[in-house]
Amino acid sequence: MNLLLVDDEAPALSKLRRFLADDAGVRIVAEAADGAAALAVVQAQPEAVDAVLLDIQMPGRSGLEVAAALPPHVLVAFTTAYDEYAVQAFELNAVDYLLKPFTRERLAACVARLRERLAPPERAQQRQRLTTALHTLQPVADHWLVADRGEMRRVPLADIECVSAADNYIELQSATATWLDRTTLAAFLAHPAARRFVRVHRSCAVQPARVLALEPLGSGDAQLRLASGRTIRLSRRYRDEWLAALKR
Repeated sequence: MNLLLVDDEAPALSKLRRFLADDAGVRIVAEAADGAAALAVVQAQPEAVDAVLLDIQMPGRSGLEVAAALPPHVLVAFTTAYDEYAVQAFELNAVDYLLKPFTRERLAACVARLRERLAPPERAQQRQRLTTALHTLQPVADHWLVADRGEMRRVPLADIECVSAADNYIELQSATATWLDRTTLAAFLAHPAARRFVRVHRSCAVQPARVLALEPLGSGDAQLRLASGRTIRLSRRYRDEWLAALKR
């Protein structure tokens, strides 16, 4: 198994290297002291990294942001002094972690779990659990984290006119740009950060503040004209929900 070690503290990297030295089944492909360097390693040799031992609290990009930007095939185990409640959240989503200070035996158990999950079906399920956990832990704020060309970007939700479902992704659309994020529309709308959005048909939600006009189409349907000039259909099924949202 090819491992990438990521930690901003040199003693922590040294400890990982020392504990892993006796495991003939592990090859350390690189070490990184921050998130940007870690992503650069993976981008330079994407097929050479099977898993990452990743610190959460680092300057610049946090471990959470780095994990969200990694390719789907790369498994993640966190090394962290994070509080016990966050650690429990990761554990419930089957994302492994090493709580500092950790022992040689605990690291060996972590590596064994990663190795088991390298089988293709387990690998895909593990990555999906990680994605779910990361979205659950999105900060309740006015931004949404998305991976964009290997970097994490904070998209201001105030700029987003509508959010559309696209298979297992959503498209966040502003007047001038579109961002893709690997989650479902239902999961997005369930997050407190998305409370400003209202569903207008099965595969789309709109921010009322970005709507200029409601235009009847007949048969009970209508369309919403957005600030950018884009139009979105408002289905009869969601019309009452839309009107109720305008009164809040």
